[in-house]
Amino acid sequence: MTATATTTSSASSTRGWWLKTLHRWHWMSAAVSLAALLVFSATGITLNHAAQIEATPRVDTRTDTLPESVLRSLSGDYTEGAPLPASVVDWLATEMNVLAKGRSAEWADDEVYVSLPRPGGDAWVAIDRATGELEYEQTSRGVIAWLNDLHKGRNTGAAWRWFIDLFAVACLLFALTGLWLLHMHSRQRGKTWPMVGLGVALPALLIILFMH
Repeated sequence: MTATATTTSSASSTRGWWLKTLHRWHWMSAAVSLAALLVFSATGITLNHAAQIEATPRVDTRTDTLPESVLRSLSGDYTEGAPLPASVVDWLATEMNVLAKGRSAEWADDEVYVSLPRPGGDAWVAIDRATGELEYEQTSRGVIAWLNDLHKGRNTGAAWRWFIDLFAVACLLFALTGLWLLHMHSRQRGKTWPMVGLGVALPALLIILFMH
């Protein structure tokens, strides 16, 4: 076998390895990000037309009174932002299905107030420190608002924010491996780079011409 033939065979083997590897990573990143990509694409549309999508908030208000044994834990001095005592948190979770663990509270001499924002709505609980009377209000803005907040990572907690980061990495991997595959096939597909150039130029022109 001549040196030229050996070099050609080696180059072909290397190209084959890269194609196989890139295809593997391309389909794996697509599979991992598919469901989230569909949701984020759909909510991109709903967010873009949020003013045209009307929603009627549903407000649920409940009142109750803390038992004396639990109320005693609210006496004394608390620094601003300190969470509710464990006994109050446990009572709220058990009796009212209100999850206030770890939430910072606003403390006044006569009242403690806890804001409980969540995706697609808001909530709060206010407790009279002298009598134990409490009021809980929950507002829900519907499924679309909930999905929009998931898209933005609004009031979703650390786990969902980490998921968004991992999803973004998967999308980057999907795009970069796709670009590399385009490069490797571009000799056989003459429209490859004009189409890629159009994909870059179109949003750039829109930004330059219409965003001021």
